[in-house]
Amino acid sequence: MATAARAIAPFDVSDETLYVEDSWRDKFAKLRAEMPVSYCPESPFGPYWSVVTHDLVRAVELDWETYSSSYKNGNIVIADPPPESNLPNFIAADPPTHTEQRKVITPAFSPSQMHTREEQVVGLCTELFDGLPHAETFDWVDRVSIPLTMGMLCILFDIPLDERPQMKLWSDYAGGVSSDHLTDEWRAEWMQHMQSMLARFDQLFDARREADPADDLINRMVHSDAMGNMNPFERLANIALLIVGGNDTTRNSMSGLIAALNEFPQELDKLQADAALIPNAAQEIIRWQSPVLHMRRTAMRDTELDGQHIAKGEKVVMWYISANRDESIFEDADRFDVTRINARRHLAFGHGVHRCVGARLAEIQIGTVINQIVERNWRVVQDGRVERVKSPFLRAFSTMPVRIDKRG
Repeated sequence: MATAARAIAPFDVSDETLYVEDSWRDKFAKLRAEMPVSYCPESPFGPYWSVVTHDLVRAVELDWETYSSSYKNGNIVIADPPPESNLPNFIAADPPTHTEQRKVITPAFSPSQMHTREEQVVGLCTELFDGLPHAETFDWVDRVSIPLTMGMLCILFDIPLDERPQMKLWSDYAGGVSSDHLTDEWRAEWMQHMQSMLARFDQLFDARREADPADDLINRMVHSDAMGNMNPFERLANIALLIVGGNDTTRNSMSGLIAALNEFPQELDKLQADAALIPNAAQEIIRWQSPVLHMRRTAMRDTELDGQHIAKGEKVVMWYISANRDESIFEDADRFDVTRINARRHLAFGHGVHRCVGARLAEIQIGTVINQIVERNWRVVQDGRVERVKSPFLRAFSTMPVRIDKRG
C-alpha cells in the first residue's frame, strides 16, 4: 500500500493553533470538498487519517469491528498514550466489554433519574445566577460553566460540593490532550494527580461497598459484577472517564453559548419571543460548539473508506467539529440558528454503541442555562479577550470575560 497513492492532506488539522486562534473552518471545508478521507503523514501525534464528513464519521462509528476504540489497540484520542497512562475505561473498549460496563452506568441516566437531576440542575443554576454581579466584568467560565458542571458531578457521585475545585483539576489533567503534554515531566504530573484522584475515590468506593446499594454512580459501580472488582488502574480509568465526560461537553457548550449569542444576537431575540425553542437551542449549541473535536479509532484490518486504502493498525481520526459543519446536512452550517430543524442530527455525542451515555443530562444543563438567561431578560456580553485551550481534542475556553446587560 504505497503512501504516494493516498490522498495526502495539505495541512495538519491536529495543529492546536487552529483551535486557539479559532481558524479551523476553511481547512475542514476544503477537506470536506476535496478529500473527505485524507492522510497526514507527519504531526506531533504521529501519522493519522482524517475523516471529516457527516456520513463517513457515522460509518466509522457504526463499524466498531473494523475501527476499534480499545485501549489495547490504541485508545480514543489522536495522541498515543504510553502504557502507564493508556486508560482502560469503558469508552476505550469494544463490545462485549464496553457493553457490559456501560450497562452499569446507564441506569443513572434513566428518564426517572433525569427528572430528579433536572430539579437539582435548576436549583444549582438558580443559586449561581442569583450570585452573579451586574456592575462588573467577570469570567463566565470560572463563575458559571465550571461550578455548574462540577456541581452536577458532585451530585452524581454523592460527594460534597466543596470538592468542586479538586474535581476540576482532575478533569483538566484527565482530558488534557496537547502537544505540550508529550513530555516525561507532564506525564509525571499527570500520574501524580491521577493517583490523588484514585486515592480519594477509593475512599468513596470502600464506604459505598459497606453501604446498601443506591442510585449514585459509585454505588452502581461497586455493587456490579462488571465493574465491582476492577483493578486500581481500571478504577482510575473509569473515574477519569466519568469526570471528563460529565464535565467537558457541558462546560464548553455553556461557554460556547455565550460566544454564539454574541456573534448572533438575534437568536436571543427569537428565544425571548418563543421559549419553546430552548430545547432545540441546546441541541444547536452542542452542534455549533462541538466541544469534543475528535475521537480516534484504530483499523483492525486492511480496509477501504471512500476509496482510500487504510492499513491495519493505522490511526483513524473522526473530526466531529467538521462533521457538524457539513453543509450537505446542515444548511448555512457556520451559523448558530436556534430554529434549525435538524440540529439534533449533530454528532457531538458520538454515534452508535459509543454515543455519550450522559447526553440527556448535558442537554438538561445547557437548556437550563439558556432558560435562566431568557427568564431573567439578560444579554451576557463578551467584555474582553477570550482565551481558548490549546488542544486538538477539546474545543474549550479557559477564560471568557463578560458583563450582564438587561435587555430593553
